[in-house]
Amino acid sequence: MKAVIVAGGELHPADRAQLADADLVLAADAGAQWLADQGLTPHILVGDMDSIPAALLARLEGQGVAIERHSADKEASDAELAVERAVAAGAHQIVLIGALGGERLDHELANLLLAADEAWLSPSHELSIVRGQTRVRAVRGGARVDLHGGAGDLVTLLPISGDAEGVRTNGLRFALTGEPLRMGRSRGLSNVIESPPASVSVDKGMLLVIETSEKGAGR
Repeated sequence: MKAVIVAGGELHPADRAQLADADLVLAADAGAQWLADQGLTPHILVGDMDSIPAALLARLEGQGVAIERHSADKEASDAELAVERAVAAGAHQIVLIGALGGERLDHELANLLLAADEAWLSPSHELSIVRGQTRVRAVRGGARVDLHGGAGDLVTLLPISGDAEGVRTNGLRFALTGEPLRMGRSRGLSNVIESPPASVSVDKGMLLVIETSEKGAGR
C-alpha cells in the first residue's frame, strides 16, 4: 500500500503527481491547506492543529475526515506522527511531500532525518522524501537501494551516522568499490547515473541517498 503524507513545507507543482496512485493520503497539520488548494481531501489529518486554518479544520471535520489530534507539547513533529500513522495503517511505500523548504531549517533537517529512522528503515518499508525532481531515501549497513533515475541524473551520497564503510555503487560515473565515505566530507556529492538501472549499497553505517532528475528521465 502506498501512503502519501503532505506536510506544511514548500511544495513543488510536480508533487501532486505523487498522489495519483496513493491508497492513503495523510495531511500533517498545515499540509491540509495545500490539499484543499488542489481541490483534494486527505483520508487522515494528524497533528496538534496549531497551523491549519480553523475554518478548514471545521470543514474537514464536517466531511468526516479522520482527525487525530495531539497535544502541542508532544515529543514528535506532525510529520513524524503522520509517518507513524501511515506505518500503523499498513503502508509499505511512504512518500513525504512538503517536508522541505519553508522558514524553519530545524524542521527541514528533522524531516530529512526521518528517512534514517530504524523504525521504518527495513526491507518491508520504503520512506521517500520528495520535492519536485528530488527524492531522498536512506540505506543502512548491509542493504542496497536501487536508484530511480535515468542516465544523466544526479546522485549524492551523504553519511549520516558516522563514517559509512564499504560503499559500493553500480552504474554511476564515479564508481565506489567498497570504499569509505567520511562523515562531514563532501566526496559523495554530485555523482551521475551513466548506466541505469543503478544501485548503491553499504556494508556499515548509513547513507542519505539524494537523487535529482536533471532530464526528467527518472521514474
